[in-house]
Amino acid sequence: MTDAPTDRRRTFWRASLRLLALLLSVWAIAGFGLSIVLVERLNEIRWFGFPLGFWFAQQGAIVIFVLLVLVNAVVMDRLEARHRAGERGDG
Repeated sequence: MTDAPTDRRRTFWRASLRLLALLLSVWAIAGFGLSIVLVERLNEIRWFGFPLGFWFAQQGAIVIFVLLVLVNAVVMDRLEARHRAGERGDG
């Protein structure tokens, strides 16, 4: 016999951890991959007069981090609202 509130909690945490894994992957690719590993190739491209690799290492990774924090806040708000609506439906 399954417990419906426990199943909903598991579903919520799975979705939450999936989002976290996705956002951390994007952050790792941006922070490590683009800023360190691919910096030489990116430096061949100019961005506002600066080599793109330099710009990315100095500012781009920070901008992406802030955007990921905002995405996390919005998606988690929606996920939590959906979860709360399911709990209220138990009656």
